[in-house]
Amino acid sequence: ECGSRSISSLRTHGFSPHSAPLPVDSTMSRTPIVGGNWKCNPATQKDVRALLNAWAQDDNKSSWDAEKVDVVVFPPAFLLSEIKSEGMAIGAQNVSKTGPGAFTGEWTAESIVDLGLSWTLVGHSERRSKYGETDEDTAE
Repeated sequence: ECGSRSISSLRTHGFSPHSAPLPVDSTMSRTPIVGGNWKCNPATQKDVRALLNAWAQDDNKSSWDAEKVDVVVFPPAFLLSEIKSEGMAIGAQNVSKTGPGAFTGEWTAESIVDLGLSWTLVGHSERRSKYGETDEDTAE
């Protein structure tokens, strides 16, 4: 089950894999996030199923306290409706600043929510360097 954060609140908070780790203590108002951006990997649905099956069967896998940390994976868009993961939330790698309309290749917040997701990456360094996205864009 995904976290309780809404897409609209996530739009205003960029996620960066280069951010300094958050200290964990009982006075924090935010839950630390461990996120894995899969970028364009694995390449096929079969490979994803093999990866998730291996994770589920690994007796040595790490565990975490879901009350203390949110664990989220961000697979490629074509896999979003296929992946169900034990204990980890699933998120989109990007969300459009537009609503529904003629925006080829974009994923709207409404579409992401309709898939049952409540996480998305915004302000990623690749989106900034390759597509010129700015802080203002991510705040919209």
